[in-house]
Amino acid sequence: MSKDNSKIAEKYTKGTFILEVIAILIAILFLVPFYFVVANSLKPFKDIILNALSLPKGLYFKNYTEAFKILDYPKVFANSLIITLISNCGLVIISSMAAHWLVRHPKGISKVFFTLFISAMIIPFQAIMIPMVKVAHNMGWINSYYGIIFCYLGFGVSLTVFLYHGFIKGIPVELEEAAIVDGCSVYRVFWSIVFPLLKPITVTVIILNSLWIWNDFLLPLLVIPNEKYRTIPLAANAFFSQYTKQWDLALAGLVMSIIPIIILFLSLQKFIIKGITAGSVKG
Repeated sequence: MSKDNSKIAEKYTKGTFILEVIAILIAILFLVPFYFVVANSLKPFKDIILNALSLPKGLYFKNYTEAFKILDYPKVFANSLIITLISNCGLVIISSMAAHWLVRHPKGISKVFFTLFISAMIIPFQAIMIPMVKVAHNMGWINSYYGIIFCYLGFGVSLTVFLYHGFIKGIPVELEEAAIVDGCSVYRVFWSIVFPLLKPITVTVIILNSLWIWNDFLLPLLVIPNEKYRTIPLAANAFFSQYTKQWDLALAGLVMSIIPIIILFLSLQKFIIKGITAGSVKG
């Protein structure tokens, strides 16, 4: 073995190997909650109470069938899907156009707007949720799709603009100038040239916002308390009351709620690091 190879091997065994072990341990730590959820969702209630750590003795799918009926799963799934899809579409369209304008007009009022977007990211939801509910009630937005979607647009646009803003900085302005010389309008330049180049950050934005909107509990609880519009997290809350905790059904419902978002995440995960890195570092 040459000296160079021996140095590489030594570096791997002393440095990289330790980091790999630490990374594996951290991964296991984060996977433990998934084990508890999936394993206990396949157990009768008494087995969960007796030993929540043990593996299920058999595949007890009765929890899933009962949870499916109690949740009215097709209805709450459709509500969650409608709210998530429309909110994502609105955030992508509004934020990408706003970020493009802020990047291409870096002086004057655009700096003020960008500062406001960044400042809004640090305001906790709990600080404004009571005034927001009052405004939503006065506007007639309570118990409606457009009410909850409008709230998600307001809360999500700051981070989304921030990510798009950093990514667009890495797109050469010469591409747009050449298109304008060829006779393209500003909107044609954006949708035909700029927006297709935003695919990595757009996928990243969709995943991040979907994880947030799909799993959100507090905002839907405040804006859409009516059962007609309730989402999966709100429906799953029905398994818990003051005196009873139906853990077997609740865990089965939880598994059914996270499967769609996990499928989305796994199918698009290759874009996440690329999009976040480009959106946060460039410029």
